Amino acid sequence: MAQTLRFGICTDQNQPWDVVVERWKLFERLGFDSAWNCDHWVQPSNPSNPYFEAWTMLAGLAVHTERIRIGVLVSCNTFRHPAWLAKEAVTLDHISNGRLEFGLGAGWYVPEHEMLGIDFPPPAELVARFREAVEIVDHLMRNEVTTYNGTYYQLDQAAFRPGPVQTPRPPLTLGAKGPKMLEIVAKYADAWNASGSPEEMAKRNQILDEHCARIGRDPEEIVRGMYGWAAIMPDDPWQSVGAFEECIGRYREAGINEFIIDQPRDDQFAVLERVATEVIPRLRG
Repeated sequence: MAQTLRFGICTDQNQPWDVVVERWKLFERLGFDSAWNCDHWVQPSNPSNPYFEAWTMLAGLAVHTERIRIGVLVSCNTFRHPAWLAKEAVTLDHISNGRLEFGLGAGWYVPEHEMLGIDFPPPAELVARFREAVEIVDHLMRNEVTTYNGTYYQLDQAAFRPGPVQTPRPPLTLGAKGPKMLEIVAKYADAWNASGSPEEMAKRNQILDEHCARIGRDPEEIVRGMYGWAAIMPDDPWQSVGAFEECIGRYREAGINEFIIDQPRDDQFAVLERVATEVIPRLRG
């Protein structure tokens, strides 16, 4: 597996716009590889919070940053037709001058589907729709015209111009946990992302390796990423510099080489700055 370590920060859209802009500028100055937001109608952990839409906010943040990679972790497939999402993504790739990481997942938070009257299909259909969506996104971004006859999505000589800035397309980060989803990751993803304990991530990593072996793909081509926040991780990584380093060490042992962690509380930003300037360079070195 590739050994280069990547570090990103994820922010919910529950903060005022000017605060988010300043935070993302700070993450860029500190040298983080990537910054992400989340694709939800409401914040799952606190549905009463105000919450902005992910892709339109990302377009604004692309203008306010220059070097940091940006993305939605991850875009919910049930919210948008995949061809329309691909068009949004290629637009973001141009606005950001080729800095987009294209994150896509099947969808999971049922209450917001119920709020909006969006059907939430059973697991087998959810996975099948995701597979078709990934195939469509991949094909559209590589070709000027696409015809696709799927069970759930159909395209008839769909023109796709302009193409993306990045070639052959922006990197695909696919969110997946189960074996069937990881099979799709093995075939199409440039990066895989999931949340879970180090033990859970190690097991999924092994399954992903097995899928790669089955189709003849080099497993080192796929970045192995985790998305974490204090409530689900072994310990709060932002409580101290040592806690961050220990947390990263446990996930590295599980085969993870990309770490995308929710931004800390306001009173923990001094730790974030020390992590960026002291710990991350040491881990990479």
